[in-house]
Amino acid sequence: MSVPRRPYAMLVVLFLLVIGCSAGAVQTSDPAAPRGAAGSEGSAAPPRSVEPLRSPAAIPGLGPRTRAQIPATARQAVVVTGQGPDANLSSVVLHSLDDPALGWRPGAGPWPAHNGMEGWTDHHVAGDLRSPVGVFGLTDAGGRLPDPGALLPYDEQSRFAVSGEGFLGEPLEGSFDYVVAINYNRTPGTSPLDRERPLGEERGGGIWIHVDHDGPTQGCVSLTEDRMRELLLTLDPAKNPVIVMGDAASLAR
Repeated sequence: MSVPRRPYAMLVVLFLLVIGCSAGAVQTSDPAAPRGAAGSEGSAAPPRSVEPLRSPAAIPGLGPRTRAQIPATARQAVVVTGQGPDANLSSVVLHSLDDPALGWRPGAGPWPAHNGMEGWTDHHVAGDLRSPVGVFGLTDAGGRLPDPGALLPYDEQSRFAVSGEGFLGEPLEGSFDYVVAINYNRTPGTSPLDRERPLGEERGGGIWIHVDHDGPTQGCVSLTEDRMRELLLTLDPAKNPVIVMGDAASLAR
């Protein structure tokens, strides 16, 4: 007599249902999906390093008051730094601003220079033998010698000839072979020899960058002849050059 096999079939069905449910419970998400940071096996991506924004470089040694006097259109600056308020020795560095994002960069110098016999002043007057402190435009050049290739308008005149002796007994001959007019108490766009004084005669004038005669000046800034030639070949009216001049303490204000 045969025994019914129905109970065994039911057991097989129940076993397959259990196995099927267990297998379905193992995989709960797309196997190709990345594991999240919340999972025990996941890890957060490392944070990206962000470089801090760099401010454009400023001209060293200049304080906020002096920097504010430099016109926004200026792209060249001749910086004359005196050794002290009563000293007549100074140094010159030519800075340029070719990329505003990078800021000012030194292009030439430092060059040794002389300034006024008695040093510097915030209020120059005729005969005080001091160089004026401040920021002034550089728009015009000239000299006794032929134009060496200056970019600024150049006035060649025999009237730039000079003779006599300086404060130390040194000869002044050749001092005005090359000059760049400093726009202190003068009308820009005229020859350095122009005598108009918008602030009045009592405030002095004729303040130039000129050839050094191995001694202090009456208020000008002087450089060796080769440096004057280099300056004339570099200063570009399209870059609105200026001179920033004074003793170190005054420029730092």
